[in-house]
Amino acid sequence: MSGHAHAHPHHHDTPAGFDRAFAIGIALNAGFVLIEAFYGWRIGSLALLADAGHNLSDVAGLVLAWAGALAGRVAPNARHTYGWRRASILAAFGNAVLLLVAIGALLWEAVERLLGGVTMPAEHGVTIMVVAGIGIVVNTATALLFLRGQQDDLNIRGAFWHMAADALVSAGVVVAGLLSWWRGWIWLDPVVSVVIAVVILVGTWGLLRQSVHLLFDGVPSHIDPQAVHAYLRSLPGVARVHDLHIWATGTSQVVLTAHLVMPDGPPDDAFLQSATAGLHERFDITHVTLQAVRAPFTPACGRWLDEPAVAAGKEKGLTRWIT
Repeated sequence: MSGHAHAHPHHHDTPAGFDRAFAIGIALNAGFVLIEAFYGWRIGSLALLADAGHNLSDVAGLVLAWAGALAGRVAPNARHTYGWRRASILAAFGNAVLLLVAIGALLWEAVERLLGGVTMPAEHGVTIMVVAGIGIVVNTATALLFLRGQQDDLNIRGAFWHMAADALVSAGVVVAGLLSWWRGWIWLDPVVSVVIAVVILVGTWGLLRQSVHLLFDGVPSHIDPQAVHAYLRSLPGVARVHDLHIWATGTSQVVLTAHLVMPDGPPDDAFLQSATAGLHERFDITHVTLQAVRAPFTPACGRWLDEPAVAAGKEKGLTRWIT
């Protein structure tokens, strides 16, 4: 005899009221990317081209954030029982790969210019200042679109801080343009492009690593699986947690399934509802399926905590795993 709980606790997707903010932000930044890339190509400024690539990543980030919000509103069906949430992970992976290729080409060109000499006229520093100045306005305006909701929604908060930080990057390009024009330091152009490329690389590498991790059903980084296991094991009547799985169906929904070994018999609905609510409140796990059994009757799919050894392992600073 077994008991089951399958629930979707209430969680917050990006509010529909920010659809307009996403649309305006994407349009503003996409337009600015075209302007910056054109003038960067025209005057041969790697700094502008690098910042254009940076702002292109902003557009992709806004699109992904918006897509994640929209995907959360698409109802699952008989053929796609989890809906289309995983599309946001695939998009993040594709975006990371394309950015890494672009960064590699940019760094190659920057190194060639530094070793072979810089030929961009110093007066082009004025163009760099003007175009990057437009970037400050665009990034600041986009950040302000999300100011209202950044206190209550993680998706909105990420968009806000991303755009605010990019306004600072554009300010750095303005300073480089000023010094190139004023002091004739035209070597700053490829140097600044390298700095921007490194900034993009750091963020992109994290995006690539996280997206690959989630594509292979890894536990999301903000969740401690041992803490989840300990919480389930502490529930009254639970003698053992068997076959625990935690993974993400998308960038905003975490799923958990587990067998709770309860020798005294399956619990009532109140127990299962309380456990489901606790997983959501403590770990932000939004889709929970629990099965209560008197004894495990299926083999575990992988390695998990060997509960009798946990206490001894902690004393020695070790954790023991079994199949």
